Amino acid sequence: MEKISLLPPALIETRILFIRGQKVIIDSDLAKLYGVTTKRLNEQVKRNKERFPLDFMIQLTIEEKIEVVANCDHLRNLKYSPNLPFAFSEHGTIMLASVLNSQRAVDASVYVVRAFVRLREVLATQKEIVQKLTELENKYEGHDEQIREIIEAINQLLLPPEKPKSPIGFLVKEPKQKYRAK
Repeated sequence: MEKISLLPPALIETRILFIRGQKVIIDSDLAKLYGVTTKRLNEQVKRNKERFPLDFMIQLTIEEKIEVVANCDHLRNLKYSPNLPFAFSEHGTIMLASVLNSQRAVDASVYVVRAFVRLREVLATQKEIVQKLTELENKYEGHDEQIREIIEAINQLLLPPEKPKSPIGFLVKEPKQKYRAK
């Protein structure tokens, strides 16, 4: 079997976008991975529409297309395409590989699925970290004021004692009485 030349997994991960709350890959990126033209890929999708429910594939709106083109340099050619691109979820990429029915598509789909899985693991780790930070924040929320009061008290203790102030004005001192012994 001939070894196929694919994008590195890290680069595949950068092709995964969040659109409508789903992790998806745009049809032109998948076409490159699967070794077909975008036109051929979309023809196969249209011929097998029943295999691509909404959770497998969505078609971008004009606004979404404009946003994707603006945010992803590698998709700048979509700007001039009269067609709205399709975006495929993890399950859609697997189904697409079976519809294209080529060895390269099957091999590439394994890399794509691994990229989706890796991204899911990274996101799960980030969620755990955010949750732990939130717990810490909630645990120590009232301590800020207490720490500030402690620091203020320490600063007061570090100040040199104040010298007694001399009174303002004229003071009359009474003469000392001398006592005579009798």
